[in-house]
Amino acid sequence: MVKHNNSCGRYRFFEATRMSRRQMIACCAVLAFSFGIQLTASAQDTVRTLDEVLIQDVRVSNKAPLTTATVGREELDEARGSVSVPYMLETQTSVVASSENGSVGATSIRIRGVDASRINVNINGITLNDPESQSVFWANIPNLGGMAQSLQIQRGVGASTGGSPAFGAAINMQTLNARNSAYGTADIGYGSWNTKQYSISAGTGIMKSGLSFDVAYSGLTSDGFLRGGQTDQQSLFASASWYGKRTLIKLLAIIGQQNTGITWDGADSATLDADPHYNPAGEYYVDGNVFYYPNATDNYWQQHYQLYVSHILSDRWSLNGALDYTHGYGYDEYYKAGKKFSSFNLPFAGRSDFITRKIMANNAYTGNLALRYAGDKLSLSFGDNILLFDGDHYGNVLWCRDTSVHFATPFEDWYSYTGYKVDNSTYVKGTYDFSNNLNVYADLQLRMVDYTMNGVTDDADTLSDFNSNYLFFNPKAGVNWRIDDHQRTYFVAGISNREPTRSDIKDCHANHDTIKAETMLDLELGYQIAHSHWAFNANLYAMLYKDQLTPNGDVSNSGYALMENVEKSYRIGIELEGGYRFTDWFRMDANLTLSRNMALGVTYTDFASGDSVLSTFTADVPLSLSPSLIGAAIATFIPCKDAKIQLIGKYVGKQYADNTGRECYAIDPYFLLNFRASYTWHLKGTNEIEAQLLVNNVLNHQYRLSAWVGDWVDDWSSPTANYYYHDRAWFQQPGINFMGRLVYRF
Repeated sequence: MVKHNNSCGRYRFFEATRMSRRQMIACCAVLAFSFGIQLTASAQDTVRTLDEVLIQDVRVSNKAPLTTATVGREELDEARGSVSVPYMLETQTSVVASSENGSVGATSIRIRGVDASRINVNINGITLNDPESQSVFWANIPNLGGMAQSLQIQRGVGASTGGSPAFGAAINMQTLNARNSAYGTADIGYGSWNTKQYSISAGTGIMKSGLSFDVAYSGLTSDGFLRGGQTDQQSLFASASWYGKRTLIKLLAIIGQQNTGITWDGADSATLDADPHYNPAGEYYVDGNVFYYPNATDNYWQQHYQLYVSHILSDRWSLNGALDYTHGYGYDEYYKAGKKFSSFNLPFAGRSDFITRKIMANNAYTGNLALRYAGDKLSLSFGDNILLFDGDHYGNVLWCRDTSVHFATPFEDWYSYTGYKVDNSTYVKGTYDFSNNLNVYADLQLRMVDYTMNGVTDDADTLSDFNSNYLFFNPKAGVNWRIDDHQRTYFVAGISNREPTRSDIKDCHANHDTIKAETMLDLELGYQIAHSHWAFNANLYAMLYKDQLTPNGDVSNSGYALMENVEKSYRIGIELEGGYRFTDWFRMDANLTLSRNMALGVTYTDFASGDSVLSTFTADVPLSLSPSLIGAAIATFIPCKDAKIQLIGKYVGKQYADNTGRECYAIDPYFLLNFRASYTWHLKGTNEIEAQLLVNNVLNHQYRLSAWVGDWVDDWSSPTANYYYHDRAWFQQPGINFMGRLVYRF
């Protein structure tokens, strides 16, 4: 293995796994034309059964009384022009997608107002969430949605899986299944801000030997909506599978690489009024002239290597096992203007400009085992998931403007600390059928977490072997009643407990505050009806929290939302979904979420900005970033057999940036209308070309999302009084923009 030494003397191993684009294309071409055999009907049934066995422990059927939505391969492929998974899922019920930089680069998703660190995301049952931040950073693996056969969203507590539990939703991804015969696809796209999207995928199909190979390579480059918001992302997906009569063995490699400009700072409204593309990252002044450091970037390399084994032991018993190794390495590079030497642990007085790197390197090892029994009336699953994680965090000073002081360049490890985490989840879950129409569901999970941090953080806080141990019991139970062939109703109650993230612990430790684990009781009551031309779903939910961790409106210097415990809070709402096919060429689909999201008995201070009078209030206030109204609608026209036109509307109601409900920190509601059209030309054999056009924000609506807010005090301008101010920054969202795609399938 080739070793590369970086600026701080540490080894970078990711380089040994990188391949050139030409090599990627050559691999895809070889696989595309490899020998494939068409399967018989019985063999296809076996393959389908084995693929279902692989994911059945994290997916649920309509027998389970959980609130779910499944997005299939066709729908995912249609949404590929939306670039990232959050925007691919934007029209799903209770979903809000957002971006710092016009849907490219860093994007995020909220479901029922719950942030990404509380949404459990897994690939074939292996958690994708970072063990420390508990979030998924979608930019790290571009085209993740393109690697999926399907996605299932479970709103509420969700079924038990490995990793941090669902605290508002779970997203269960199944990677691409083997196909019956050889195939290939080439996909190119071009859009606003010089965005270029490209991918090529190929597979052998299942050969006579039972082997199947699939490869997909994807890339995305863009100048970004904001100045300095450029992005360069690449990913590789490779799969080797063997299908036996009762056994499936699958090897997966998912490798992602991203280099994006730093865009999380935001800007004040007056500055954005003058220049909507303004981004302060890397800004500095010399002799009164403004300059921008060109390498203010966020960089990350992420690798997943996975082994899955599924075996059907008998007509009633099946066994699943999986191993995963994940390696990550990345850094943020900053230009820091006018900072004290002491901020970087340097023994000099005064201030200067600095260029710094904040670096992380981590390894995670995951193993899970699940045994499933499927009887005539009783179905049971027994499983265990264990995760071992170690992560290094350290910082380097690369440069200093003040040449009168001397120190080793780079000044290594101005901070350095390590996190270790052991996470073990054991569960049993199942259903029992009292009759063909009535069944009950239970899911019991015991989760043990040991988390240790040791060293000195970037804000000079000494963690001194900080250690926390958590023991959580997460039970769920419900009942499902199939009223007739068209209708069902269900009820489920579940408790979920969750530990704080690394950032939560680190920031509170530095401020000498106490951070607590959080608990949620989730109650869901649903009704569904479906006929040949129409369908309707309604779901009532009540998510009742103790010590919920929710954003306080501010962010860290690395862009992480700062969190605070709210002793008592709730999210109560109703979700409505419906669709009607009026004719063969026109249908309508829509969803609506009406909710009330409140923190109870919150004490906060307020003032008139610029005044010296400070008042204290205790009140029930809206939870931050939790709109009470979310809706989406899609009108689909099929003017001819191979053409499709869609008008897509999305409405997000008023939100608040912090947990005080003050109007100065409110975020205005917004409505977006998007247009999507496609046409497919059928060529010789099964070859075809599809053209797709996506136009976002057709009405050119100008809107902004909150970057951060905070109260601050002016205690130096007057010897007799302090003056208080509200402060906030925004993320400007783009007006009308487009993405065009050409897809060749062969």
